[in-house]
Amino acid sequence: MTISSILGQFDHCAAQGRFPDQDNGYSYPVDARMHLFGDGTRWAVIAELLGYNPRAGNLVDFVHCYGNCLTRGEPGLGRFLDRVDNMAEIAPGGAEEYGGGAPVVVRGRPLPVDAEAGTPLQEVFRRLVPEYRTLLLADEAELRDHLPADLPPLLRIDEWNQPEDFWETRPSGHETFRLVAEVLVSGDPGRYRPTLAPNTHWSNWPDAGTL
Repeated sequence: MTISSILGQFDHCAAQGRFPDQDNGYSYPVDARMHLFGDGTRWAVIAELLGYNPRAGNLVDFVHCYGNCLTRGEPGLGRFLDRVDNMAEIAPGGAEEYGGGAPVVVRGRPLPVDAEAGTPLQEVFRRLVPEYRTLLLADEAELRDHLPADLPPLLRIDEWNQPEDFWETRPSGHETFRLVAEVLVSGDPGRYRPTLAPNTHWSNWPDAGTL
């Protein structure tokens, strides 16, 4: 468990297209969050990208998993968690705009919608984040689906600086992921002291989802 081995896994996954990509042309970004786990010999990172994917027909939380102790699956792969239970009601006929008059049901809970009929669905979902972020992102069981049950949490990162293009900047060459590796190896969340402004908010990725 070294900084170089952790960054090596990140770089390998990025080269294979299995690293969080805020600029994904198939998904309109809605939110993001990253979780670090470790105990000195084992480590894991769970990175969530929540986005509206018209082709999948849902608001999807893509949970990326990395580490040296994953209980199943390969690093970089994880789960696609559909969040909206009533897509047919809020977007009749597979439309990409809000049909109006219906709440968005997430995990069986109706969430009121502050939007007019015809509002693009990504805008509807983004308006839910400030109040319902915890409900939209992964819960404890979903986060630990690929992890040993006794692996302790180290740090949750609610926003970070993401490279614009992993073909140009590998994770090992970027401040955010070097700091993540330092936290994992040291076990000290205080090592995460970024100097770059966070850019994971959806407004920083205007071309995402537009393919």
